[in-house]
Amino acid sequence: MNSDNPTKQISFNLVAICVFAMTISSLVTPLLNISSTVPILIIFAIVVITTIDGFLLQSAAATILLDAIASTNPAYRQRIIEHEAGHFLVAHLLDIPITGYTLTAWESFKQGQSAQGGVMFAPPPASGISSQLLQQYCTVWMAGIAAEKSIYAGEVSRTEGRSEGGSEDLQKLRGVLFLAGKQQQQIVQQENLAILQAKVLIKDHWAAYQALVTAMTNRASVADCCQVIDLNKTKQLI
Repeated sequence: MNSDNPTKQISFNLVAICVFAMTISSLVTPLLNISSTVPILIIFAIVVITTIDGFLLQSAAATILLDAIASTNPAYRQRIIEHEAGHFLVAHLLDIPITGYTLTAWESFKQGQSAQGGVMFAPPPASGISSQLLQQYCTVWMAGIAAEKSIYAGEVSRTEGRSEGGSEDLQKLRGVLFLAGKQQQQIVQQENLAILQAKVLIKDHWAAYQALVTAMTNRASVADCCQVIDLNKTKQLI
């Protein structure tokens, strides 16, 4: 996760708050007849744990904690499902094999991921990725953002990927395109094209997308989710 990750920034902020709290505690503890070493040791432990989490664990612990707290808000969890359903739908429509999905930071952590949710795909063929397949993967990576744009287009306070998925998806796409030798202007063009293609696919298969959101909310298996898409896609095409 990059340094512009909001969760990692929170970890740094927490360290600053702990340092401030340490200063205040040195003034308050004498009034409460508490040994000054107790709050200092507690705060020091928090600082050490937070620092280790931020630099060695890529803020995994902070992500899991904040995700668990935020999950008490149904709208937060719903937005993550809607985001990941966009990835899932577009990947299936483009025949990119899906191996699993997660909807919480803890599930993602156990799968070796760093976000609050994610859709896992089978690796590309060993023979390499063609330009067409690369564009398909770009479309899949942008599908979460495209889904949120489709649903929350009129929401003034909307932030791309309240689940942090939007920023991570963009980083992944830009990183891959950069390694593929693309120039900055080409990366922006391919990014915009991918979002547009994903939005069109989601719009054209809106019934399948809504059914998929429901299936993922109910934690349906990958196979069942794919079946839901195919059934509703067929209905939509009739």
